[in-house]
Amino acid sequence: MTEPIVGFYNRQRKTAVTKQLRELLLCCVAAALECEDMGDRLCEVDITFVSSRKIREYNRQYRDVDRETDVLSFPLGEGEFEFDPENGAVSLGDIVISLEKAAEQAREYGHSFEREVGFLTIHSMLHLLGYDHIDEAEGDVMRAHEKKILSHIGLER
Repeated sequence: MTEPIVGFYNRQRKTAVTKQLRELLLCCVAAALECEDMGDRLCEVDITFVSSRKIREYNRQYRDVDRETDVLSFPLGEGEFEFDPENGAVSLGDIVISLEKAAEQAREYGHSFEREVGFLTIHSMLHLLGYDHIDEAEGDVMRAHEKKILSHIGLER
């Protein structure tokens, strides 16, 4: 198992981004890669934490949806992974998480903030790896993969 390269960028001020949270999300990224048979490849992902206001702006700008959301995924490449010649890594793309929305959803669903942010990271990783949930059948497949990865690292509900 090759440890992924994960860049963390905190662009919000309401929620502390602790070392423990970064380590958890690194574990989530690694587990997603391992469970999707990418664990032997050096992969790179950037995770940016933003406010609910900012993620709404991004949602409007990139998806033409004028509402707040919890996470956005920006995969690199169309069906093919991009290779970064500087570090030899496969560049998968970017994950943008609203920590405000994650905290709200954790309370709503009755589980921990860490579980919620971990789930959002895994969900987004699957998007970066080519999964989607546009129709019900795709959604069922994606949810099964999410459940498998969450179970793998002990973050099931």
